[in-house]
Amino acid sequence: MLIIAGSLFFDPDHRSDFLAVNAAVVGQAREAAGCLDFVQAADPIDPTRINIFERWDTEEHLLAFRGAGQPGSDSPPIQSAAVKRYLISSVEDP
Repeated sequence: MLIIAGSLFFDPDHRSDFLAVNAAVVGQAREAAGCLDFVQAADPIDPTRINIFERWDTEEHLLAFRGAGQPGSDSPPIQSAAVKRYLISSVEDP
C-alpha cells in the first residue's frame, strides 16, 4: 500500500480556484482501479494551504492514474509543496 500525503500552497486568492478546477480529479481518482482514498481539502486555519491524502493499493495503480492526465491548464500555480510518499508494509485495525 502507498500513501501520498502532505500540503500544497497557493496564493490565498487562488486556493478555492485550484479546488474548483481540480474537483473532477477527486472523483476520477476515487473511481480509478486501486484507489482506496483520495482527498484534496482546504486547510481550516491556513488560507494558503490545501491538504492532500491519497491511499493506493499498488504502485502500478498509482502510476496508471498519474499517467492518465494532469491538472487543467487553467489551474492556478502551486507556490510550493510539502508532499511525501509512504510505503506501508502492514495495516492493522486499532
